[in-house]
Amino acid sequence: MSDLTTFHTDIKSILEQARSKARSAVNSEMVEAYWLIGKRIVQEEQQGAARAVYGQRLLENLSKELSSSFGKGFSYANLRNFRQFYLTYPDQAICYTVCSKLSWSHNRLIMRVEDAQARAYYLAEGAAQQWSVRQLERNIQTHSFQRLLSSRDQSHAGVEEGGAAIANTLGDFIKDPYVLEFLQLPQAAQIKESQLEQAIIDELQKFLLELGKGFSFVARQMRISTETSHFFLDLVFYNYLLKCFVIIDLKTGKLSHQDIGQMDMYVRMFDDLKRGEDDNPTIGIILCDSKDETVVKYSVIKESQQLFASKYQRILPTEEELIAEIEREKRLIGESVDVSNRENSHADADSVAVVHEASPVQGD
Repeated sequence: MSDLTTFHTDIKSILEQARSKARSAVNSEMVEAYWLIGKRIVQEEQQGAARAVYGQRLLENLSKELSSSFGKGFSYANLRNFRQFYLTYPDQAICYTVCSKLSWSHNRLIMRVEDAQARAYYLAEGAAQQWSVRQLERNIQTHSFQRLLSSRDQSHAGVEEGGAAIANTLGDFIKDPYVLEFLQLPQAAQIKESQLEQAIIDELQKFLLELGKGFSFVARQMRISTETSHFFLDLVFYNYLLKCFVIIDLKTGKLSHQDIGQMDMYVRMFDDLKRGEDDNPTIGIILCDSKDETVVKYSVIKESQQLFASKYQRILPTEEELIAEIEREKRLIGESVDVSNRENSHADADSVAVVHEASPVQGD
């Protein structure tokens, strides 16, 4: 590259960075302006006796006035959105410190989410992960927050106090179920695991987005060898936030206890042969078409903080179907925790009884 070409490239880079910063600054200012407009509309509405009728007339008149002065962007519907924006986030600090980091299109999607915790999640993750509007919309449609919440509850089930912090961290990264509608797999037909693997590789960028934050692709069909045998891992990723490798084993049929045992072996072998000194313990995810909760309950998954079994869905489910699936998972997890608590209570009671029987009786 000549000095002149380098010079031109440097100048272009300076201008591109400046334009990017300018767009970001303008976006931030406009989001804050829309919040202030919404606040002012609400203040004005509250002066009217017949609030609903007065409010509609107020917005219609304001829309005509702003459109004549500033052009497009101030329709009656948009003014209602500004009003709702303020009502959703009445704390101005939230608008200035969080909402302003995202575009108005992002905020308009998020403020329609009813759950306040979910809204906070999409605001924070949308800004941190720099989701496009389309990515944000898909994450909301697939209830990404609720799926993470369900997995977080699952990771807490049966975890002792010493490992609770680790489990909580992992629960923020593992979803159940995963929604893989972008792979365009046949809805009902049986497919081979090699076909599923190839479909994921073909749509790797979208798969990484569905996995969540911090994941980078390492290898497919990675070979790990002992002195006598060779084993091949379907997909291997590294999560730079968790600072650990993540092994994914693909199963197009129903999860079996043999699958769980195999993944447990893979994780142990990988930790022994591939894991670096600065890496945290390897995570193993069995991605399966369906799973038997009884098999999961009585397998090593229940006691392990590093093994997970998650289902994948081939099509984008309806909101009702996805919520029902998440609630079913949470209910099963709750039942498992209740059984575990009862077993622990019985064990404590037996221990107390043994102590009483063994205690010497004091005579007069």
